[in-house]
Amino acid sequence: MISTKYGFGLETKFCRFQEGVSVSDGAVIEGYGSLFGKLDQGGDVVEKGAYAKSLQGLAQKGRAIKMLWQHDPAQPIGVWEDVREDERGLYVKGRLLAEIAKGREAAALVEAGAIDGLSIGYRTLKATKDAKGLRRLTELELWEVSLVTFPMLSEARVGTKGEEPEVDLLNDLVETINDARLMLACDTRGPF
Repeated sequence: MISTKYGFGLETKFCRFQEGVSVSDGAVIEGYGSLFGKLDQGGDVVEKGAYAKSLQGLAQKGRAIKMLWQHDPAQPIGVWEDVREDERGLYVKGRLLAEIAKGREAAALVEAGAIDGLSIGYRTLKATKDAKGLRRLTELELWEVSLVTFPMLSEARVGTKGEEPEVDLLNDLVETINDARLMLACDTRGPF
């Protein structure tokens, strides 16, 4: 697991996990960059509504969430046309830009299965720690959603156009095992 911070106190998170990402119509992607109530590899849980204020503020300013390649601000690869909270989490839908080389490369890598995850770049505005030491993120300033090799949250993925991104049985099992491992680590080491 790698947790990094870059400019302006933004946080990004990666971990080695297998997830399916796919592209339809050569460029259309959709999925979840974050899911509510799910424990990630860093011991964080995003609470429902954590993105609402940030998304509302961006909409009022006429600004959009950036689509980046591997969290690199120098490598935008497309545009997110729909970024919103729903009952499940942070839903994103957009298109890779085939007019630029990195956009074409990203589409090819996704179609080949070499890139298979989504990850968010954000700043934590409000968070609490629960009795087990898990950080509960209640307000986040969202800056970008990236296509990544290793998402921090196993279910953070992109599906084909019109397809509901799904979590298969193997991913559920991996998530359960990792949740148990993280909770045991919190119990034996105390709060983070």
